[in-house]
Formats: sequence, structure tokens, C-alpha cells
Amino acid sequence: MNRSRSPKFVAFAASLIAAVISSVAVAILTKNFIATGINLLLVFGVCYFIFIVLLKKFIYDKIKLIYRNIYRFKTRSTETYGALDKKESDPIGAVSKEVLGWMKENRKEVNDLKKQENYRREFLGNVSHELKTPIQNIQGYIHTLLDGALNDKKVNERFLSKAAASADRLVELVENLTTIGTLEEGQSIDIQEFDLLKLTKDVVEMVENIANEKSISVVYKKQNPKTLQVHGDRAKIRQVLLNLLVNAVKYGKKEGEITIGFYDMDKVILTEISDDGNGIEEEHLPRLFERFYRTDSGRSRDLGGSGLGLSIVKHIIEAHQQTVNVRSTIGVGSTFGFTLKKG
Repeated sequence: MNRSRSPKFVAFAASLIAAVISSVAVAILTKNFIATGINLLLVFGVCYFIFIVLLKKFIYDKIKLIYRNIYRFKTRSTETYGALDKKESDPIGAVSKEVLGWMKENRKEVNDLKKQENYRREFLGNVSHELKTPIQNIQGYIHTLLDGALNDKKVNERFLSKAAASADRLVELVENLTTIGTLEEGQSIDIQEFDLLKLTKDVVEMVENIANEKSISVVYKKQNPKTLQVHGDRAKIRQVLLNLLVNAVKYGKKEGEITIGFYDMDKVILTEISDDGNGIEEEHLPRLFERFYRTDSGRSRDLGGSGLGLSIVKHIIEAHQQTVNVRSTIGVGSTFGFTLKKG
């Protein structure tokens, strides 16, 4: 710590200057060295005592009060800090450091709050838009039927089917939001040991029909083992696999291929699902797992889905205290991967 700023050093320097000046004057007037020495010691002692008392009182009665008020009203904390300790040799410097540290923390909190506010505003806008679209569709179909189309059998069946499809999308959206909400609230997961390879094959069978519509084949890496025991919530990992595979089918090219690979990473198993679609531009990758984030909103909505699939994947994997990642190359395709603890 820099002693030149401490109250003791200031008092010492000021007292020494006053004592020297006073002693020079006594020496000139009396020419008595004994009197000069006594004056030097006496003036120095008295001045040092007065200065140190005044400085201490100013620091601990004024600065301390200011510091405490700042901390109390800005952080609402009753915690005490070393800068207010009377044993501190440089309380002004210590207070300055703590206030500067608080300013940096406060600036970070303000920036975080601004980000959260922007995220909240964007989220509300996305939710409103996603809810409004199916509701308006349902409303339009019903009003058309009420205006006379109900009596036309061909028309009413088509419109009722479209209204039902919009209702299904609305239900899917609400269910996905509910799923994310429960995961964010820290809902406990049912950890058990299961065969990840068998579960993956079951999910592949579930998406087989939509894959066949685009003539997409699903293949496994050759080095994949016959069994693969992992720890996790089997039902939720099924949802992760389903979301990723459905995503791969949607954005994969017709007559393309989806590749599934498993990799032993010592304590965890890395699962990767790759498609050979158009790929995703790098600028979109950091936000890809955000709720409702779409790289191409028009095309994404045409392909269906709630825009929450990848966000659910991220929340489920993070609930397992594991990681999820994505890499993509334009014109080559995308690969989504996640880890699970080995069984």
C-alpha cells in the first residue's frame, strides 16, 4: 500500500514541517540550541497529535459515513468491510478500491439487466407472433364456415382439417413452453441407466415415416458399439433425440442422409446427429438454442414446428449437467451433439 497517502504519513510530514519552521525561528531569536531542540520535539509532538486526531476524525466520521450510505442504499447490504476498519493504514485508498470494485460490479449488473430486458421483450414478441398465427388461422376457417361454407361438404372438411392442424400447432407450442418452464424451475429428472443405442433406434423408427417422405436414409457410424449404457432421464433423452432427428429431416436435403455417431469421451458419451442440408451461417450458431430463434423465419414456419425444439434440447441436456453443441458448414450440412455420463 502507498504510505504517502496514509493519514499517519500526512500528519507526520505536516508536523515535521511545522516543528522545523518553528525551531528555525526559535534558533534565530534565542540562539539557544537546547531551547531549539525542546521546541522541535514539543511542536512536533503537539502538531502530530492534533493532525492525526483531526485527520482520523474526518476520515472515520465523514468518509466512513459516506461510504456506508453508498453501500447501504446501492446494495441494501449490512455487511462490513475492511476499508472501515480503524486499523487500516490507508482507509481512503481502501475505500476507493472497494467503491471502484462496486462500480464495476454494478455496471456489469446493469448490462446484464439490459440484456435480460431485451431478451424479455424479444421473447414476448416471439410468443405473441407464434400464438397469433394459429389463432388467426383457426378464427379465419371458423368464420368462413359460419358464413356459408359449412353447407359445402368438400369445403367444410378441408377447412375443419386446417383448423385442426392450427389447433394442434397451438397445443404443441403451449406444451413446449410448459416443458421449458418446468425445466427452468429446476424440476428433478429421473436418472437411471439405460441403453442409449437401443433408445436411439426406437426414436429413428418414430421418424421413419417423415424421413421416407423425403427419401432420407438414417445410417450409423461403423464404429458404433452394440450396446451403449449411459446415465440419464430416459424419457427426456428420448425427446432430445426426437427433436434433433426431426430437425435433421426437416432441414436435410431430399434423398439425403442422416448420420448418427457415438463417441467414447472417457467419462461421457458424445452423441452426434448430422444432416447434409444447406447448413447454417456461423453468425446464427451462438443463438441457435434460444427460444423461437430461427435462421430463416419464413422457411422455418413453412416447415412447421414451434421454434422451441432446440431450446428444449438445451434445457434437458443442461439439466443433466452435460453439454450440447452445434457445428455447421454452408453447403455441407449441420451436426448437433450432446454428452451423457457413461453407465
